[in-house]
Order: sequence, then C-alpha cells, then structure tokens
Amino acid sequence: MNIYVASSWRNKRQPEVVAALRAAGHEVYDFRNPEPGNHGFNWGEIDPDWKQWTHLDFAEALDHPIAQAAYDLDKAALDWCDACVLVLPSGRSAHLEAGYCIGRGKPTAILLDAHPRPELMYKMAGHILTDFCDLSAWLLTIAAGKP
Repeated sequence: MNIYVASSWRNKRQPEVVAALRAAGHEVYDFRNPEPGNHGFNWGEIDPDWKQWTHLDFAEALDHPIAQAAYDLDKAALDWCDACVLVLPSGRSAHLEAGYCIGRGKPTAILLDAHPRPELMYKMAGHILTDFCDLSAWLLTIAAGKP
C-alpha cells in the first residue's frame, strides 16, 4: 500500500513510523527524504533570514522555484498515496495534508502522541490510533477493503 506520512520536522517519532511501515512492506512517502539525494525542504534554502519575513515576503516565497519544487513533490505524493497517517504532534502543513486526503476520500488516521490535545474535527479522519499495533490493524482493514 502507498502511504503518506504527514508530520512535523520536530516530531521524533516520524522516522520510526516511516521505518516501521516500510518494514511491513508498504511504500511510504517521507517528506524528510522525498527522493534520492533530497533531504527535504527548508525555508532557509530560499533565505537564511526567513524568520524575519513580512507577510508579503512569505507570499512571494511560495512562488520561489525551490518552494514550488518541494510543493510539487509533496502534492504528487498526496495524489499517489492510498492512505494517510497524521503522526502527532504536527503542524499546519501536516494537518492540511491530512485534510486533503480526507477530502479526496482516502483512508486517513491520526496516530496520537503521548499527551494528545483533544480536537473535535479529528472525527473527520475516522480513525484515531494510539500505537503501532493500532496502526498495523488499521492498515489490515484497509487492505481487506474495509476502511
């Protein structure tokens, strides 16, 4: 199964989730290593002072070729995937990615962290997972055609 793992650069569990899914035989998109030789996108590639940007600077940076290339990789992977796992804690982009998959009717689950903050709209995902056992069981139900 093709799986998009949506998460945060700050999430220490993200590499572990990617590795576990790959070990289970799944194809997994890893935004930290989206293709050979590419170690993920960072705003600092566009401008080392990106944290000082104005609203206009940010809006213009979205059209920068480096940002566009990174977006294109992530968006293609979202369209490619059969399912999405939002690994918490995560930020705005990961939540948009999961929301995109939900909107496209792709099975989406949220893997909670140790101290989850309740979010009502997580009901949209349909599946709240607490650990790797839950994740494995959920993927088996999808493979069996019962998302």
